Amino acid sequence: QVQLVESGGGLAQGGGSLRLACAASGRNFGSYAMGWFRQAPGKERDFVAAISGSGAHTTYPDSVKGRFTISRDNAKNTVYLQMNSLKPEDTANYYCAARTRGVYIDTAYSYSGSYDSWGQGTQVTVSS
Repeated sequence: QVQLVESGGGLAQGGGSLRLACAASGRNFGSYAMGWFRQAPGKERDFVAAISGSGAHTTYPDSVKGRFTISRDNAKNTVYLQMNSLKPEDTANYYCAARTRGVYIDTAYSYSGSYDSWGQGTQVTVSS
């Protein structure tokens, strides 16, 4: 497992933007598929975005497609989530996840069970 630390959450107005970052420990970051998930109070954890180890492949659910962009800088062991056109329904605790085990395939995983390491989360609140 690796240690993951999220940052960049906070309060934004509807239509605004925020950029989340997730810093990872370890020396093999470029081989980890990474994902972002979110969980609102009383709701299940939902998939938000994922990126392959190389960064060549990404995937998003329809709810954020066209508004959110995931990217990574393997030299800095960091993955980012750029969130634009924010809506009140984007309000949630956002979690970063890493897939560090299993056979390496350069793909993006949307299933939470594909990941074995999780950060503590960062809160995003969007006002209307």
